[in-house]
Amino acid sequence: MRVVNFAHGEMVVFGIYIGYWTVQIWDIPIVLAAAIAAVVMFVFGYLLETLVVKQFVNRPHHYQFIVFIGLSLLFSGVLLMSFGPDPRPTASQLSFQTVSVGSLTLDWARIQAAATAGLLIAALGAYLKYSAFGRSLRGAANNRLGGLVVGLNIPRVYAVTFGIGAACAGVAGALISPLFDAQPYLAVDFTLLAFVTVIVGGLGSFGGALLGGLTIGVAEAIAALMFTPSMKTALPYALLIIILIFRPRGFFGAKDL
Repeated sequence: MRVVNFAHGEMVVFGIYIGYWTVQIWDIPIVLAAAIAAVVMFVFGYLLETLVVKQFVNRPHHYQFIVFIGLSLLFSGVLLMSFGPDPRPTASQLSFQTVSVGSLTLDWARIQAAATAGLLIAALGAYLKYSAFGRSLRGAANNRLGGLVVGLNIPRVYAVTFGIGAACAGVAGALISPLFDAQPYLAVDFTLLAFVTVIVGGLGSFGGALLGGLTIGVAEAIAALMFTPSMKTALPYALLIIILIFRPRGFFGAKDL
């Protein structure tokens, strides 16, 4: 789509607040909360692309940058006015249930989030690879003009794609809601980490984004274990600099991007 979503972090935070309301207030299981977040955020993303983003797709990239920064500030302001600046605890019973494998201890909230995310990634990858819409999406991304020539509904493809991206952000937020207190200020960290992950994995590569996420996660864990907790935050950006110097297109990025 050639669209860089600088409001991605806010969409993740929307998912965290959806997880907060559904799990803490309505006592709904976290997996069902993630499904609700997916539906809500898909509709939100679809409408946002149709009403706002579409107007700037064919304009210079700095237009998109300004628009998404504005949307990011708008969403942060809405969250701040709606929920206030104070963190809202979202820990569930899963957060306090652990499983031990040798000397390694993990809480069920992380296990459930990782397992659910893995299943969703596999399902989304299969859908994009084998479905008719997935083929339309790849065609529109590789050659927009060619897609128009063969009759693809490019505006609809873009809107659905943006909706899927927003849904993924919402699901991620809902799944990690037991691990973070809900607060608007988390958005910037999520946005920056998402960009680091995509750049390390390679722009335009689904598998690269997955590998980039795993690489960043393992690097953070090793940094926190072997050095100091503050290194956990710094290491992903150090890794980004190294990747940009020695392999600017990331692990699996296309050469023409």
